[in-house]
Formats: sequence, structure tokens, C-alpha cells
Amino acid sequence: MRILVANVNTTESMTRSIAAQARSIAAPGTDIVGITPRFGANSCEGNFESYLAAIAVMDAVTRYPEPFDAVVQAGYGEHGREGLQELLDVPVVDITEAAASTAMFLGHKYSVVTTLDRTVPLIEDRLKLAGLDARCASVRASGMAVLELEEEPGRAVEAIINQAMLAVSQDKAEVIVLGCGGMAGLDEQIRQRAGVPVVDGVASAVAIAESLVRMRLSTSKVRTYAAPRPKTVIGWPLNTAVPASL
Repeated sequence: MRILVANVNTTESMTRSIAAQARSIAAPGTDIVGITPRFGANSCEGNFESYLAAIAVMDAVTRYPEPFDAVVQAGYGEHGREGLQELLDVPVVDITEAAASTAMFLGHKYSVVTTLDRTVPLIEDRLKLAGLDARCASVRASGMAVLELEEEPGRAVEAIINQAMLAVSQDKAEVIVLGCGGMAGLDEQIRQRAGVPVVDGVASAVAIAESLVRMRLSTSKVRTYAAPRPKTVIGWPLNTAVPASL
């Protein structure tokens, strides 16, 4: 089984850390391939960057030259998962939805701890669109920019832990969700301090993607995520008439 793990930004070091987290949870025999978009922002922290990332990830995935069995979209928030589902005939799992749905198996309410405050509304909207907001106690910002997660890991962990503990004590969350792909691998440190289950989106998405492949399930194509109608696409060399995984 081969799973593509797509970073939504262009920072190669983040792609490597996301792929490493994916490999740590993947079953024996699962090949994890981290891919980085060839264009876009070096971090995604707003609507413009997220919509740009949606195009960039579709471009990167459809350019991958070898067969693959599933795609994990490793960006928390809005990054065009639906577009990939139309283009591909294999499962596409977004870490936002994977983490939130996993958290609901572990406690009554969950809270998301993310990066900057400006990303909070984007995450709230995405959870609402996915039907996962009813059991979300809160979405809290750590105040750390995405790139600072790598540049100042010690300060980042402390900021995330602080918000996680406030989510538990003030918002009555019973599970914490890490609201950024760049937080991959921090779950154990935060779990020890916060005292509640901590869900990493990359790990959750890989586990779900593997399960879907093993059960031979993929996206329904009868209506919402039917393949794009054949059209001339100007300025973007993508053949939307042929599923990229074939």
C-alpha cells in the first residue's frame, strides 16, 4: 500500500517531519511518500494561502508519477479536499476531519489547539461544514506561527500545552486535537502535561486511510464528488478527464 502525504505549504523540512510522523503510525508494508507543492506559500495561515494551497496540492498529487492507494492532505483547515476527491479514484483523508472524528471516540467534547488566532475562524468553519462542530468545546490559538513550530520548538510546545490545559479546565474539553500539520509528533509531550488524550491529525489520517484501503472503500462518485466534466483548463496543465491514480 502506498499513501501520499501532501504538505499544504512549500517548506520541505515540514514535509519531512509530517512524513516521519506518518511513518511512525503506518502499518508494516505501507509506503509513505511525502510530497511538497511546487508553488505556494511557505506556511498557510489565512484564506488566501489556503486557497492557493488547494490548487498547489491538487497539482502536486496529480503530477506524482507512480500508482498510489490513498492521499492524506496534511493541512488543518480549508485546503480543497473536495477537489482531490473529484480528481481521484482513491480515498482522500484530510487531517482536520480525521483528527476531530477520532477525538469523538475518546471523550464527550474535544478542543482544537492551533497556531495563530486568525486561523481560528477558518477551522471553526471547516468543522461546521464537515458536521463535526457539535462536540467541539473550543478552538484555541497558541499564538505561534506555523514556521515558529520548527524555529522555536520549546516555546511552541509550552504555548500549546498552556492552551490545552485551559481548554480542559475552562472549556471542559476531554480530548485535545493538534490543529496544525506542523505540530506532528508533539502529541506525547502534550499528553503527559495536559493529562488527557491528544490527537495528532497526521497519525489519525494515516490510520483512517489505511483502513479504507484495506476495506476496499473509496469516495462515492455518483453525485457530489463525480469526476470533473471534460473541459479546457487554461494555464494549468492538468488533465481532469483522467483520474491521476490510474
